Amino acid sequence: MANTLTDLKALLGIDSNDTESISQLEIYLRIAERKVLNRLYPFGSDNEFVPKKYEHKVLEIAQYLYLRRGSEGETAHSENGVSRSYEDADIPKSMLAEIVPMVGVV
Repeated sequence: MANTLTDLKALLGIDSNDTESISQLEIYLRIAERKVLNRLYPFGSDNEFVPKKYEHKVLEIAQYLYLRRGSEGETAHSENGVSRSYEDADIPKSMLAEIVPMVGVV
């Protein structure tokens, strides 16, 4: 997660001395990892690590969550010619679409 945190700080322009924002980013990264793992292993798994090929998804989701804070559940908003609406109140399904769930035989 260290490299992902460094990348996320760079994407968002957050200074390394801003400990409050860095703490928030670490939480968003953990949430994003859990979302990816839940999509990847829909029936549960002992695997607690996101495969390398999906690390970029963790970064994208964490960035999305950080940029949406303060308007988390917004489904429509229009002000001064600017309109906002979200796919749904959670992570948009389009962000998780390229993650192929792993399934097995019971």
